[in-house]
Amino acid sequence: MTCFIGIDLGTSAAKVLLVDERQTVRAAAEVKLATRHPAPLASEQDCDDWWRAVEDAIGRIAAEAPEAMAEVAAIGLSGQMHATVLLDAADRPLRPAMLWNDGRAHAEADELKHLGPELAAELGVPALAGFTAPKLLWLSRHEPELFARTRSLLLPKDYIRLHLTGERATDPSDAAGTWLLDQPRRTWSARAVAAIGLDPALLPRLVEGSDPSGIVRPEIARRFGLRPGVIVAGGGGDTMVGGVGIGAVEDARAFVGLSTSAQIFVAANAHRPAPERLVHAFCHAIPGRWCQMAALLNGASVLAAVAHLTGDAPLPDLLAEVEAGFSGPSRLLVLPYLSGERTPHDDPYARGVVFGLTGATTRADLVQAALEGVAFSLADGRDALAVGGTFVASAGVIGGGARSRFWTQMIANVLNMPLRRFAGGERGPAFGAARLARLSLGGDASPDVLAEPPVTETIEPDASLADAYRPRFEAFRRLYRALRPEFAEAAR
Repeated sequence: MTCFIGIDLGTSAAKVLLVDERQTVRAAAEVKLATRHPAPLASEQDCDDWWRAVEDAIGRIAAEAPEAMAEVAAIGLSGQMHATVLLDAADRPLRPAMLWNDGRAHAEADELKHLGPELAAELGVPALAGFTAPKLLWLSRHEPELFARTRSLLLPKDYIRLHLTGERATDPSDAAGTWLLDQPRRTWSARAVAAIGLDPALLPRLVEGSDPSGIVRPEIARRFGLRPGVIVAGGGGDTMVGGVGIGAVEDARAFVGLSTSAQIFVAANAHRPAPERLVHAFCHAIPGRWCQMAALLNGASVLAAVAHLTGDAPLPDLLAEVEAGFSGPSRLLVLPYLSGERTPHDDPYARGVVFGLTGATTRADLVQAALEGVAFSLADGRDALAVGGTFVASAGVIGGGARSRFWTQMIANVLNMPLRRFAGGERGPAFGAARLARLSLGGDASPDVLAEPPVTETIEPDASLADAYRPRFEAFRRLYRALRPEFAEAAR
């Protein structure tokens, strides 16, 4: 039976799935990744850590399912977006990658915003500090000698492609997050490239996510028991590939993503920019499709941070503790902006805040307020989409946070809309990457390739709790507005 591999290079872990032609997961592996913060607003990872993690995960799968590995015909890639991978003439990383939540290029982003709304519409959103282009401008100014040695630029998943195939390529959905892509035409934007003084020869070639980008190198194939000639698909940015994984490819299909970051994603059949609302209008990972996103920098990472601050109890235990004592909205408010925020604030200085602590506050109170803070941020994103003309009536939910029915119910209550949970929804991007791998073989018109996976449950909002959360959401908004000037002042 023909099999496919999906690789998802996330921020917290590299995940690899082995999937057969019936879309049954035959084996899975996950290897954690570490992030470093060497300076204020900085967030970096070692590029070689990515490849070591992927090697480890593929090796585990090869040991667990060697017969299925020998039937693999194609590999798909998914990865965290926006990072900067600078390579020298020998294809070696020149420095750690600056990640999507690195805020050091805020001044450069502000400078690029002055290029005007027409360019922002073409590129899908105004320039933001975490995007690749502002960071390249920052590097050219703060590390000019290193930048001068750069011979090629890649995105995280494309560094894995380079190791697998020797090819330097990317796809429109991942390139969409660089602030260098002409979204309607799905090509590099000459105007944006010129605006940061970049040599266009440094950019990788573009290939659609479902098209072949190269062949696995013979030595890699032998190491993992793959047959010769395994194709590597173009792949895509993790959010868009997550959409492929749950069939969110047709116009208006939506999902909530709950991974390290969070999103509300809506598929579109055309490029529909709304830059004035900081809605991200990007290419999808499927040819002829686009998307709109409310992109949040803080998702399940907020829960992990609170767990660490309160004694490192296992997350399932903390969630069970909150659920057992839950009686309604928390008396606390948490601003969950550990890494600043994008939609709708464009505020790299914003930070986490706990408001309302008393001597009676418990760990469960703090965890509940953190969960609610992420839910309120999603509501901010939902409203930004609506002001831009995109109304979301229901959505799927994917990512590691989707494992928690309690949190999903809370988000359904705050958003006041139904949410669908899927079998394997926490594996959305890796599963979507395996689907892109299958499509890269060509000639497969089977309608189930991009179908929605089995829905395990549709969670309806509780009307009384939706009403109870409404004033707390407004208080959450007022608290951010009051503190925004203080965030900027504290960063001076």
